[in-house]
Amino acid sequence: MGQGNTTDSVITAIAEYAVNYKPDSELAMDSARLTLMDSIGCALLALDYQACTKLLGPTIEGTIVPNGARVMGTSFELDPVKAAFDMGAAIRWLDFNDTWLAAEWGHPSDNYGAILAVADFMNRSKGAEFSVSDVLKYAIKAYEIQGVLALQNSFNRVGIDHVLLVKVASTAVATAMFGGDVRQVENAVSNAWLDATLRTYRHAPNTGSRKSWAAGDALRRAVQFGSDSLAGEMGYPSVLTAPGWGFQDVWFKGQQVVLERELDSYVMENILFKVSFPAEFHAQTAVEAAFVLHEEVVGKLDQIERVTISTQESALRIIDKTGPLNNPADRDHCIQYMTAIGLLKGALTAEDYEDEAAANPQIDWLREKMVMEHDQRFTNEYLDPDKRSIANSVQVTFADGSSTEKITVEYPIGHRRRREEAKPVLAKKFRTNALTQLHTGQVDDLEALFGDQVLLESTQLDQLMNLLILNS
Repeated sequence: MGQGNTTDSVITAIAEYAVNYKPDSELAMDSARLTLMDSIGCALLALDYQACTKLLGPTIEGTIVPNGARVMGTSFELDPVKAAFDMGAAIRWLDFNDTWLAAEWGHPSDNYGAILAVADFMNRSKGAEFSVSDVLKYAIKAYEIQGVLALQNSFNRVGIDHVLLVKVASTAVATAMFGGDVRQVENAVSNAWLDATLRTYRHAPNTGSRKSWAAGDALRRAVQFGSDSLAGEMGYPSVLTAPGWGFQDVWFKGQQVVLERELDSYVMENILFKVSFPAEFHAQTAVEAAFVLHEEVVGKLDQIERVTISTQESALRIIDKTGPLNNPADRDHCIQYMTAIGLLKGALTAEDYEDEAAANPQIDWLREKMVMEHDQRFTNEYLDPDKRSIANSVQVTFADGSSTEKITVEYPIGHRRRREEAKPVLAKKFRTNALTQLHTGQVDDLEALFGDQVLLESTQLDQLMNLLILNS
């Protein structure tokens, strides 16, 4: 940082935590195992989509990085900056990776792109010995930084994309992984805060595929900031609090950026998984409710007069959409579209967001029948730190005045309160996703490894990556 300036307390707390905290929660380590497995599976499935794969590989075609960082499901060996982008974009592409909901939301598993890239590169090129245990512990830290910053500070409400928090979190842990001390992490993190960007690409009329690679972009910036800091690049000690030009005055109208709770392992312990289908998380329980109603209504579609969805305030603000939906990025953030698919099929997959599936006229016909209602209880319990439910209700009313039961789902299967129920489904999800890119023998080995916490943690990270690349 600059001479004679006091570093903002939030930045100092993040840096101290990133360098010095030693995670020791068994629940957090078990949850981290599941998040790593799930993130890898999500990335592998995304490689079936050319919109994603066209962005992957060396920045300049033909560039070779000996002993570089690998990208799961490919044969690429890249510098860690580009590898972080590639893995982050793939993990995030289908909106199937884990999530965190608070005043701000986001996807902490995005951080794995940077963590895996740095660990693999350092092991292969610098003689480091990062184990999977080390990776899980850095993931706990990244999840915690991102998630605790999201508890009270709402960045999206002022137009900032939530990947800023991915950038801050990954910058902190990547710099620490490179060997940075507290001051070097402070310098790097201060640069990350300068990178607040607009989120207009998540909203009509500009909804687009950038929302799928924005996390990857944040990660490559994070790794670059970490590398630059180790090379001696300066930081900006009052980037948050500087009068007039600091983050708080420019973006928050003077409101403070705060860490609501002490940084430990809270976020990893309470992370939310997308277990059975890819959908923006505020709609997950609506889709589950639609699955319940599918058999009852699918034979009576022509008799439907109204579909009522009762939901939380956040869902109304983020994913309540009427009118045309222009692309998959638009559709997977529309609660009416996702609920319609659930009612029609009793299932929901990534293919259901593609143009061919969206051409089914029954989908928009059902969307036009939908009425959105705010349930204050759902909002209150969504914000309650002891509950953090994400509830929705769905009820179908027919032309003769009869109606289905009002199906309410309080907690999605990916919630901590349903963790044991989710574990075997997460394992099945991983196997299904991994088999889209890897040989059966590779997937069998990966399943055995992820099923043994002790063996997994003792494995060197580059050895795990050996199981994830093509032709290994």
